[in-house]
Amino acid sequence: MSPAQTRAYESLGPRFIVPFAVDSPLDYGRLFGRVAPTIVEIGFGMGESTAAIAAMLPDKNFIGIEVHTPGVGALLKLIGQQELTNLQIIQHDAVEVLTQMIPDRSLAGLHIFFPDPWPKKRHHKRRLIQPELVKLLVQKLAADGYIHLATDWEDYAHHMLAVLQSEPGLTNTAKDFAARPAYRGTSGFERKGLAKGHGVWDLLFRRA
Repeated sequence: MSPAQTRAYESLGPRFIVPFAVDSPLDYGRLFGRVAPTIVEIGFGMGESTAAIAAMLPDKNFIGIEVHTPGVGALLKLIGQQELTNLQIIQHDAVEVLTQMIPDRSLAGLHIFFPDPWPKKRHHKRRLIQPELVKLLVQKLAADGYIHLATDWEDYAHHMLAVLQSEPGLTNTAKDFAARPAYRGTSGFERKGLAKGHGVWDLLFRRA
């Protein structure tokens, strides 16, 4: 980690990192000190878009899940710089967090932006977006809750679309791919891809 990320991790971690615990469903009202729609982001990377969305939507609570320590330090740095109070972090495996800490039918939304595409065919089984995970995500959504995915890898985009369309608990909000919602700004990672001529595909499904 950079020195700034390390300082943020040490000074802000105790306030904004929620320790992982088995069989410990979160009480969002207690965690955030208010009752508000809660959105989980899985794999926030360096946290640039996570912080931007939390700042843009102050009336919503956000929980970011990430295992990468430098990314956690980077997001904590942004939380401190922007004085965000509606964002908490869990540094642990996302599936275990969803299973052990996120109550069923409790989330207003789930974000997964630019997950590793594992482009080689023999590695496709490692892709995060698979039917088993999507079924778990649907289980965590409240009525009319949504799943928002984004990728800059076209093959993965069509894989995601097929997986989401095959889940009976979800309904597509678009004919196939969705327009980018205003809250999802472009991250540095995405801007680099766009500069290279990459496309970006958003998918927005709601609980049926």
